[in-house]
Amino acid sequence: MPIRRRSSRPLPLLPWLSAPRAALSSPLTLIAAAVTALLSCFLGMGAVLHTSAAGGATLDYQADTACPDHYGPVFIKSSAEPEQVEALAEAVTRHAPAHGFGRPSVSLFSHLVHDVDFGTGKTYTVRVAYKDGGTDHLESVRGTDAPGLWMGRDLANAGGLGPGDRAVDPSWPAITGVYADLYNPAPRWWCSVQDLAVQNRLVDHIATGAVLFATDRATFDEVTRHQSRLERLTITFPTPAPRTLAEAEDNQHRAEALIADVREELRARGVGDALMSTPFARSVELAQQAQATVTWSILPLAALSVGVGLLGTATVGLQWYHRRHAQVRLYSARGHGPLAIGMVAVAELGLPIVLGGVAGAVLARAALPLYAPPGRFGVDAELIGTAVAAGVLLATLALLVAVVAVRTHREFALGLTAPRRPRRLWLFLPWELGTAGVALLGWLRLPRYGDSAATDPVPETDPLALLYPVAVVLTVGLVVARLAWWTLRASHRLRWWSRPTVQWAVRRLAHARAPVTGVLVIAVLAVGTLAAGFSIAAAQQQALAVKSGVFVGAHSRVDVENPVGRGEVPLPASLRSNSTIVGVVSDDGTGKVLVVDPGTFGHAAYTDHLPQNELDRMLEESATPESGSLPAIRVGDALSTRDTVLGEVHTVGTVDTAPMLGGQPGHIVSRTALDAEQLDRIPRWTLLSTKSAEQVGAALRQAAIVHMNSVDRDTAFNALPFYVVEWTFSFVALLGVVLGVAAALAMLIAVEVRRRQNALTGALALRMGLRQRSLWSGHLTELGAVALLALAAGLTCGITVAAVSVARFDPARWLPPVSELPDLLSFVLTVVACGAAVVTLACWIAVRSARTARVAELLRD
Repeated sequence: MPIRRRSSRPLPLLPWLSAPRAALSSPLTLIAAAVTALLSCFLGMGAVLHTSAAGGATLDYQADTACPDHYGPVFIKSSAEPEQVEALAEAVTRHAPAHGFGRPSVSLFSHLVHDVDFGTGKTYTVRVAYKDGGTDHLESVRGTDAPGLWMGRDLANAGGLGPGDRAVDPSWPAITGVYADLYNPAPRWWCSVQDLAVQNRLVDHIATGAVLFATDRATFDEVTRHQSRLERLTITFPTPAPRTLAEAEDNQHRAEALIADVREELRARGVGDALMSTPFARSVELAQQAQATVTWSILPLAALSVGVGLLGTATVGLQWYHRRHAQVRLYSARGHGPLAIGMVAVAELGLPIVLGGVAGAVLARAALPLYAPPGRFGVDAELIGTAVAAGVLLATLALLVAVVAVRTHREFALGLTAPRRPRRLWLFLPWELGTAGVALLGWLRLPRYGDSAATDPVPETDPLALLYPVAVVLTVGLVVARLAWWTLRASHRLRWWSRPTVQWAVRRLAHARAPVTGVLVIAVLAVGTLAAGFSIAAAQQQALAVKSGVFVGAHSRVDVENPVGRGEVPLPASLRSNSTIVGVVSDDGTGKVLVVDPGTFGHAAYTDHLPQNELDRMLEESATPESGSLPAIRVGDALSTRDTVLGEVHTVGTVDTAPMLGGQPGHIVSRTALDAEQLDRIPRWTLLSTKSAEQVGAALRQAAIVHMNSVDRDTAFNALPFYVVEWTFSFVALLGVVLGVAAALAMLIAVEVRRRQNALTGALALRMGLRQRSLWSGHLTELGAVALLALAAGLTCGITVAAVSVARFDPARWLPPVSELPDLLSFVLTVVACGAAVVTLACWIAVRSARTARVAELLRD
């Protein structure tokens, strides 16, 4: 057995010092190493930032729907005595700075004061109110901000009152201003006291009165000094909305500490207790749940994507080993160990890998708005993401050393004493059966949170269920790769020399079937994952838009008084072209009847989910009355013919869902088919509009039209479950994009590995008379077949998986219509165009190497 003697001399440093410059001889390898590290570090840091941004986006959503006064601690004392008011306000004001809160905002409301006479002989019931800075958030109609009382415009116009008038009671100050009354929904600044600041004009059995706002605290105390108790004291803090989960949790802890100190002082002073709470705590809890759900959902996907990136690094290491085989043999013969040779690979490719990893982390941070939820992330998330990216970078360098060192050890250190390498049995193992099992298990664990109307604000998803689309795509990719392997192995039987370019392309593919199958697996996984993630995320956006539109009936909905519905009071001019009036009649257990205006219903109500031409036809047919019964559009599984309050109806058409009704059984009747007596039987009239609820309410108030129960699509129901699923699958789509870049890089690396062979055969073929166009067609056939197979399998599998599972990911399946895939034509065309661009680039590299090759040098090498 030959014994290799290692030199005792110090190892020369020339290979390690000259390695970075030697790497320039193969720029594509440098690019491949840098891009592989970039993708791995991008995904490592991007996953951390993505989950943190999900928590921030949840906080933003909750802050938009919550009351701004509830971001901090809230102190409420009902039926408060004057000494209790002063004690509570003093305690809160004194302890607040120690816990990081500023000056509190105090709101005071008196009990109703009856029989108030302002010198006209007519008495009124009023409520006196004060809120710090309140008059700054009221619209002054006339008067000044001098100390006194501000009266609502409605009361002032009804009683002929205004600035300068005063109550008969001499203890009351004069009226110094008139403000525009607050109506529901009031501006958000008033939300914490909206029930008292807005006069109740609708429910007669609840005692109410006009609200007089005191311009200052002294005026309020002067008016209410004869009242032994106040209706309510509210103390809040004008705290900015927290943008990150860390800020929200810190705000929550400080608020709880403040409440504890105030409660302890009140107990010590014996002045009673108050209702002290932190209403935004529920929003913080939801943000924590959303962040945890997204984290555990994308964690397996992030690990898989980073693993693919490390696999790409191993491929780059093998490619470097083959390209530097002669130098590696020389280094080993001179006594350098496998680890030292592995360090040569790091010396040559380390700088591009480090630069690529740093660029990936920076890119993940800079491109966050393009792929992550629209929320801010904390500093801790950025530090954790940086640490993860650094760990991935170190693992990449270590893997490069290990791959080269192990390969060197096998070939040179063991030498002839090495045992015979076993056959690659792992190639024959049925890996697709394992991934199919994971896919089946994920399918069985798909979320069922949409089965009931009482859905959780944050869906509890099983991470294994989120792996279902990726597992299915991976299974299909493995099956396609195995079939391609067997086909290429048997391709030597093909005899198609009448098409020499095709024959050569098949032979080249058969010769490189190992890298071809590898590229196929990655490409199918990339395209399928991208298709599934994009489709499900887009379906969530579409489902939220459609379901909210059907639920509300239009962009906004508001109930109006009966004279408006019967046409006795016209709509304001600003609403006539974008609104429609709908009557609602409910029968006992038999469904509802919607009475619509056929001329305006089609363009004002939400009908985007319905076939427009068919709807117009049915509305036109139902507009003409018939003797004995009313023509109607049947909704859902309602009876074709039945008796209603409006009379007997018969069906002229059917729709599955209708605005306001959803999938509930019912009928749509045209108001032009009803007479005046039938219109009088309709108890409820609703205005549907394409404008927002605020714009509709302002127009109706200006026209003095009574309205109530306004609903807007943006706040119709909780959209957070839709967002959580969308955020999760947006990361799946990002994974598809990254894997797509890895697949394109793998194809270019495969071309680079065979560069010398392709250049030699191509150059010889050109010298023997082969036209350059034929050379192009040969490479296009070879690489295009791989790309076409990957695109066809990936798109078909990804879209099919999304179509099958999109309804099960719907968090509100109780509300029709059922979620379905959006139009994916532009997406498919974009993916195909990107695939064609990659194939064209790879062919150009192969053809260019053949055109610029020096045959003599290639033959000599």
